[in-house]
Amino acid sequence: MTQKWVKWLTDLESRGHVKDKGQPLEPQGKVVRDGGKAVTDGPYAESKDLVGGYTLVEAKDLAQAAELAQGCPILERGGLVEVRPIMEM
Repeated sequence: MTQKWVKWLTDLESRGHVKDKGQPLEPQGKVVRDGGKAVTDGPYAESKDLVGGYTLVEAKDLAQAAELAQGCPILERGGLVEVRPIMEM
């Protein structure tokens, strides 16, 4: 599976679409809620809702970004790719 990820990212990069390869996220972390008054080790979102990592791509629009995401190896394991633009502030 790692080889598939490397191939997919290398292909995107060679076509000039990768802005940041990103990183996978560790399973541990903190949950901040109640206006910042509560910090706990969990409970976390259900595993189907977890973000496993991120990659920033350069695309002309959302349609092209969604097309680029269709090659993501996570799709082979029933995962999903959320494609969203970065809001400019």
